[in-house]
Parts: sequence; C-alpha cells; structure tokens
Amino acid sequence: MKTTQHEAHTHDHTTDFNQLLKSNGLKVTKPRLRVLEVISDKKTAITQPELERVFGAEIDRVTLYRILASFEDKGILHKIFDLHGTATYAICSTKCSADHHHDQHVHFICSVCNSVYCLDEISVPKINIPTNFSLHAIAINAVGICEVCQAQQD
Repeated sequence: MKTTQHEAHTHDHTTDFNQLLKSNGLKVTKPRLRVLEVISDKKTAITQPELERVFGAEIDRVTLYRILASFEDKGILHKIFDLHGTATYAICSTKCSADHHHDQHVHFICSVCNSVYCLDEISVPKINIPTNFSLHAIAINAVGICEVCQAQQD
C-alpha cells in the first residue's frame, strides 16, 4: 500500500506526539494529539479562540483549556501575548521541561495582522540578575510587519 507524503508526515507526527505525551506523564488521547498536530503545523502561534474555531464540536472549550494549561505546565507549549494582550501558544523546544522552559528566543509580532512568530534562530542574550532575584522567564518581542502583510502592501 502506497502512502502519500502528507499521510507519512501525519504518521510521524503522531508517533512523535505519542512519545512526547508519554514522556511527560500524560495519557495519550485523541484531543491532546489533535491539539499538538494543529499547533505544530502552524507557522505562527495560535490563540485558544482560534483553536476553538478549528475544532468546533470536536473538542469543547473546557477540555481545550485544560489541555493547553497542562501542555504549558509540562513545557510542551509556551505562551506569548500578542499586541492585544491575548495569549497565543507555540510548541516548545525539545529542551523544555515542566521544571524549566528553554524557549529563550525572540518573538516577532506583526503590527498589521497581529500574528506571533517564534524566531528560534535569534537567541536572547544572557541577563545577569541580582543575587537575591529568581528569574523565571525572559520575553523579548520584536514588533514590525510580517512578510505576508509586507507583500500585501506592495
């Protein structure tokens, strides 16, 4: 039986996601797998309302909220706030864990469409904080116009 490239890609995702959930002590469920699939296939971070529109009746709002919260707690997703203060979610680095997020990169937010992009190739510089302080997260956002909006303006 011949499989298409998309089917093979989806199968690889599912295998990886099964392992990701298990390694984080989470039960493998269809809603969790679907959330990971949708978020990982996007080029930009996604909001909970956008996910609700994608899933419709497939995953209810409360279940989706719980999935996003548990994924963030386990270091599977990280949360970035857009220009309107709305939380958006993106897949974390494989180095992230429940104890420590290692997503130390710049986020680009488009001032036209409000899309949030993870710029993984741009590292955040080391920040020396005073001895009595405890650093939990660093957020550096770059604001400008994304390539899609730039092309539409030309």
